Amino acid sequence: MTADPAFVATTRTFYDAVAEDYHARFRTVLDDSPLDRALLGAFAELVGPEGEVADLGCGPGLVTAHLASLGLRVFGLDLSASMLAIARRENPGLRFEQGSMLELDLPDGALAGAVSWYSSIHTPWERLPDLFGEIGRVLAPGGHLLLGFQAGDEPRRHDRPWGHPVALDFQRRQPDRMAELLERAGFTVLSRTVRVQEADPSAPLPQAACLIARR
Repeated sequence: MTADPAFVATTRTFYDAVAEDYHARFRTVLDDSPLDRALLGAFAELVGPEGEVADLGCGPGLVTAHLASLGLRVFGLDLSASMLAIARRENPGLRFEQGSMLELDLPDGALAGAVSWYSSIHTPWERLPDLFGEIGRVLAPGGHLLLGFQAGDEPRRHDRPWGHPVALDFQRRQPDRMAELLERAGFTVLSRTVRVQEADPSAPLPQAACLIARR
C-alpha cells in the first residue's frame, strides 16, 4: 500500500481537528441556501432512485442526508474519522465509509451518480485529472456528477480555525477550466451555475460554482 500524498494527510488532519466546530457552523447551511437545494434537487431528478450514489468528501453528512431525503440511495465517503463519527451520529440510518476520492474502493461502473460538494478544493490542480478520471471510472455510462467548488483565482488559507493548531488552503477555480478538465476526462457538462459574490465578506462561500456533468 502506498503512502497517502502529503495533501491528503494534511486535509485529514485539518478536518479531524475542526470537525465538531465545523459541524456546528455549517449544520443549517442548506436551510439558508435555496439555490443549493435546487441544484441538489435537479441532480437527484437526473439520477433517479434506482442506482447508488456516492457523496465524496461528505464531511458530517449534511448533503448525504439531504440527498437521501430526496429519495436517492446514497452513501457518504470521507477522509476524516472525526467527520465520519459526526455523520454516523447525526444520520444513523445512512452508510458512511472512510476513504479517498482518488482511490475509490468500487468496481468500474458501480454508481449512478457521484457528488463532490466542495470536496475537490483541497486537491492540487495537477491531480484533478486523476480525481475526475477515478470518478469517471466508478460511474456507469450515463451516470451524473455534481461538482460544487469555490470560484475564483486565488486560494484562501484558513489558519488556526476556531483556535485549532492546523491550517489548510482552500483552492478556488474558474468554472470554464473545471469544465474543460471534466470534458477531457470523458464527461459532458450539462449545466454551469455561478453564484455571485455575497456582500458579506464573512460569508462561508463568497463565490461558488456548480457543474452538473454526465459520463
